[in-house]
Amino acid sequence: MAVDWSSLYAQRLARMGTSAIREILKVAQSPDIIPFAGGWPEAELFPIEQISLICEAVLNERPRESLQYGLTDGLPLLREAIAGYMATRGIPAKAENIVIVSGSQQALDLMGRLFLDEGDTVLVENPTFLGAVQSFNAYGPRYVTVPMDDEGLCVDEVERVLAHERPKFMYLLPTFQNPTGVTTTLARRKRVVALAREAGVPILEDDPYGALRYSGEALPTLAALDGAAQDMDPEQANVIYTSTFSKTLAPGLRLAWVVCPSALAGQFVMAKQGADLHSSSLSQMIAYEFLQRDWLDDQVERIRSTYAARCDAMCQAIADYFPPEAHYTRPEGGLFLWVTLPEGLDTAEMLQDAAAHKVAFVPGAPFYVHGGGQNAFRMTFASVPADIIRQGIQILGGIIREHLARLG
Repeated sequence: MAVDWSSLYAQRLARMGTSAIREILKVAQSPDIIPFAGGWPEAELFPIEQISLICEAVLNERPRESLQYGLTDGLPLLREAIAGYMATRGIPAKAENIVIVSGSQQALDLMGRLFLDEGDTVLVENPTFLGAVQSFNAYGPRYVTVPMDDEGLCVDEVERVLAHERPKFMYLLPTFQNPTGVTTTLARRKRVVALAREAGVPILEDDPYGALRYSGEALPTLAALDGAAQDMDPEQANVIYTSTFSKTLAPGLRLAWVVCPSALAGQFVMAKQGADLHSSSLSQMIAYEFLQRDWLDDQVERIRSTYAARCDAMCQAIADYFPPEAHYTRPEGGLFLWVTLPEGLDTAEMLQDAAAHKVAFVPGAPFYVHGGGQNAFRMTFASVPADIIRQGIQILGGIIREHLARLG
């Protein structure tokens, strides 16, 4: 008889689900759709010629090292180079504090494997990155949420939560947050780092966009603030830091890293061995050579320049075409802009009308773990040319006005 697959699934499968964003992107793949939905970098900015030169060099000079199995914690040369790069950002790290992972998403999954038993608590921002919730959900946690405002994480609420909760960790995106694009202020950063250390609760700082600042003053990461408070000793770190090459080189490399105390790095390595043995050797060699040849700064500057112009175009178009009831915070970097509309509007319904007019965005509700956000939505400007941005915002402005009129 045929196998009844559904009767064999693990119980954890019921806690897992497909990404709402990925489902929207399936619809948004048509070439005539204006794609404000996906958080994809601009493919025209991928350093294709430089990667091609690197591939030719390493396949000629170090083919076995580039194509063979490698160490689970990553290519030693790359880990050394990333440790040096972290030092330029004020984050104390040696090679033994670095674990190379297959994209930041793997870092999130490994955090769940290492720290979460069913019923454990994770503190998250509200709203928060949907991909993190997907990763953590497999391990059955419960969430406590802390609201965001225009200055980032509401730290008074963190203090209130820590007075009666003991989360296994806090998951925070303080810089150009996904989905809101908001950056947490320096004063709030300092305070949340101090609160976490006082409570003995680690922070997982997810920083995929930090290099992509194009306006405003650069702020220290939570990891840098924590390091400064601990005399720059990476073994005393209370912040686990993760970042990625997906937004600066290319997401197809599937390459990111974790910075943490060396004993914890050993646990990440153990968990990763059971997942994929190691990240791509060739991808690691490409990233190492990019850093070694001092090409990264120029590459990041190209990205910043393009995204800054597109962010300006989106903000100007919003000012021209959106009704005054639409609130947004102008991002200083990253890929995203968050719009909040009056209560009573449902952006999931608006998306249907927008799709009919060939525009896609992400409704806000999936980013809230306990419900809410029906009147908000996320847009990206990174992968859309300025003239197309203006066209799409004009269409959305008309749709918002129609829905406001229906609301009365």
